[in-house]
Amino acid sequence: MAMRPTLEFLKTESAAGLAPVAAAAAALALANSPWADSYFAFISQKVTIQAGAFLHVHTLADWVKEGLMAVFFLIVGLEIKFEVLRGELSSPRRLALPLIAAAGGMITPALIYLAVNMGPGGEPQGWPLATATDIAFAMAALSIVATRLPPSLRLFLLTLAIADDLGAVGLIGVLYTVKIHAMAIAGAGLSLAALAVISRWKRAPVLLYAMGFVAVWAFTLDSGVDTSVAGVACALAVPISARRPGQESLVTAMMSNLHGWVAFVILPLFTFTAAGFSLAGMSPATLFSPLPLGVAAGLIVGKPLGVLGFSFLGVVTRLCRRPAGASWLEMLGVAMLCGIGFTMSLYLGALAFNGREPLLHSQVRMAVITGSLVSALAASAVLAWAGARRRAMGGEAAD
Repeated sequence: MAMRPTLEFLKTESAAGLAPVAAAAAALALANSPWADSYFAFISQKVTIQAGAFLHVHTLADWVKEGLMAVFFLIVGLEIKFEVLRGELSSPRRLALPLIAAAGGMITPALIYLAVNMGPGGEPQGWPLATATDIAFAMAALSIVATRLPPSLRLFLLTLAIADDLGAVGLIGVLYTVKIHAMAIAGAGLSLAALAVISRWKRAPVLLYAMGFVAVWAFTLDSGVDTSVAGVACALAVPISARRPGQESLVTAMMSNLHGWVAFVILPLFTFTAAGFSLAGMSPATLFSPLPLGVAAGLIVGKPLGVLGFSFLGVVTRLCRRPAGASWLEMLGVAMLCGIGFTMSLYLGALAFNGREPLLHSQVRMAVITGSLVSALAASAVLAWAGARRRAMGGEAAD
């Protein structure tokens, strides 16, 4: 049976979010086991890729982040394009609340992080870490815990998380672009233009799109712009209309075909290489130093406060409506799920502290994992409570 499109899969399945969690647990266990040296040697080994004038030498972990994760961001871009043109993001009425909530879910955690890190010993450049939401993990947790929630609330979380992903990509492009190489930028631009021309040919072979994606990625790798931007940019060149009557569009076909690779290979491999850190020499007090405290507080407190607070303001000012059939208690549980930063926060952390000492990376990983885990557990408790109240009232929501 053909695999369902990515968005539908994320709405109904938990495996897509749990696979990276299992990989992160394995990384953490190995990093604190007798095989720790082998684990760190594996993710740090140098890998050379050369094709003509293209020559790059990076660690395995960096190749996963710079190379394979570009495919993940291609999927993110395809999701955003599909939803904006054909899905829920195409309706201004349905779009208002998730967008307002997503804005609150980025602004408030950032302010909390900065409040903790503006003093001595702080790391203010790490504020984007607290703004992220892991869409797969959050949807997986929701599907496991809250089976009786109204569909409108699931759709609210999905749309909010997609808007959050779009914001994260924007932050990556603006904040983590270093020295620009004009020739490489020009090459990436010409490759994107070629993809746009190919998209006008309804029966263009998929291989041409794949070649165009590789070209854009290769030029972007040389340009100084993060390769996640290349993934999203290439998604914009994929046509949304079906090639022939009765067929699915190339966007949905690519989402279906790539989803399994992203969910069960790329994201687990990324978390396996990015989440492992040694607990040696770390004490409970380490969690309360400015960097990890700011990240954890941003995810655990800032995310639900921002999402729920901005949603409440949007509803009371009549700019938007609360999801049909949903209670404020259920909205609180979903807002707490947004504190699961996990994959996206780890990715942003690797960019924000690139080249810094290993201790900072360990603190980032510890804070992201702790903040995401506490958010997941707290949200599960609130949603279970909300579900029990709904059942007690015969299926009606109770505020």
